[in-house]
Amino acid sequence: MQATLEFLVLHGYAVVFFWVLLSQGGLPLPAIPLLIAAGALAGSGQLDVFAITSLAVVASLLSDAAWFALGRRKGGKVLRFLCRVSLEPESCVLRTQQSFARRGALTVVFAKFVPGLSTAAPPLAGMVGMRWSRFLWLDAAGALLWTSAFVVPGYVFSDQLERVAANAALTGAWLLGIFGAVIAAFVLAKVVRRQRFLRRLRIARVAPEELQRLLDSDERPFVVDLRHGIDFDADPRVVPGALHFTVEEIEQNHAAIPRDRDVVLYCT
Repeated sequence: MQATLEFLVLHGYAVVFFWVLLSQGGLPLPAIPLLIAAGALAGSGQLDVFAITSLAVVASLLSDAAWFALGRRKGGKVLRFLCRVSLEPESCVLRTQQSFARRGALTVVFAKFVPGLSTAAPPLAGMVGMRWSRFLWLDAAGALLWTSAFVVPGYVFSDQLERVAANAALTGAWLLGIFGAVIAAFVLAKVVRRQRFLRRLRIARVAPEELQRLLDSDERPFVVDLRHGIDFDADPRVVPGALHFTVEEIEQNHAAIPRDRDVVLYCT
């Protein structure tokens, strides 16, 4: 915290603007500690709290608007690209789509509080055809809520934060080392689990050319389209003869799936 405060004192408002811009653009930059530190500096009179909040909101809007425009133009490709760089790409798309399907516009407002959803929500909003005007005011409300949630506590408790920062300097190296080790172990476990999953998946995969050959044969497999409703609405084409329902609907539609034929599932 102490190093962050000193950095902010030297570079001020430009740091807040560009840090939030890049963070909301998808780079792994921790914006929350920066906003808390900026609020603390505003509480001690070294920065202006309204300027900090305004700059953070504008930076967030610019970044989100760029992703929204890409979502409108490129559709699901943008969302899959964002999730491909995450640790759990298979669940990232589904989790984002489910959140948007359940909460709709509220997803845009509260997305910044959910890791992974913050960057994925704007292109998804563009993908489902949300109007520019609606997206901008919803996103502005979410950006203001998110920024205030961290700037205001820093501003109010600036004195306490300075004392905490001074005391933390004594044990900060040990805490940082332990925290880094825990994060490294977590990431390693995720990567190993994902690689094992992909190896099992490759064994059961069927190439498009092989599926076409099977469909042209006498023993046609039964094909099920498991794409999420948002993906299906964006591109309603299906493999010829395929039955479409979502993963959540498998249980209620299991009787429609034959037991005496090979079954092929696809979700993209």
